[in-house]
Amino acid sequence: MLDPLETLTFAAEHTGRIAVGTGVLNLPWYNPVLLARRLTTLDILSAGRLQIGFGIGWSPDEYQAAGAVWHERGKRADELIKALKKIWTTDPVEFQGKYYRIPKSVIGPKPVQKPHPPIYMAAFTPSAMKRVATEANGWFPVGIPLSRVGPMFDEIKSMAKNAGRDPSALALILGANVEIHNAPIQKDRVDFTGSLEQIREDMAAARKLGAAEIVISAQFSPGVETARDLVACMEELWRMAKHA
Repeated sequence: MLDPLETLTFAAEHTGRIAVGTGVLNLPWYNPVLLARRLTTLDILSAGRLQIGFGIGWSPDEYQAAGAVWHERGKRADELIKALKKIWTTDPVEFQGKYYRIPKSVIGPKPVQKPHPPIYMAAFTPSAMKRVATEANGWFPVGIPLSRVGPMFDEIKSMAKNAGRDPSALALILGANVEIHNAPIQKDRVDFTGSLEQIREDMAAARKLGAAEIVISAQFSPGVETARDLVACMEELWRMAKHA
């Protein structure tokens, strides 16, 4: 895969209205000062169109390849988000945590969006859901059945209320790995797979759950092996979405 931030910078240059967003960056792989700078740069170059998707990953092998620490990755992510927000909203910036330290520094420029670009987080464990409730602007579930999304989002909003936040301000951004079949799937169907009509019904169900956006991933679709395959799949999904 191409690096998301460089790819989104290219996309921002060739577009004028659409939002550009990550889905997702695994936080513990990054240094907070350098990551804040890269994301701020993208927000400025896109004229405030950046949406940030954060997660903590699920594969120890990826952490090993990235030279990052698997142990306590959730706690590191919690601290890194706080550091990012400090960098984006204060000057001079000063941060002292267990894992990250920023001596008193002037760090600029700041993002176009205030107080910072919106943060959406993938989460399915209680600790990660609490992170969404306390730190994020919305929840970005991927691969979670629609039947579970509603109850889990209600739980996240309840956590947000208990944390003193407005639960109605949390957005639901739903990730969908779409797989189109010529005929309907009759047994053991996964959401967003099957005939176009079945996928349209899933999209309608997602809207009823309150999804503000549905992020369709083309790179994981069957038969997508080359850049040409990816473009062809995206075009087919775009035609489908326009008529959903």
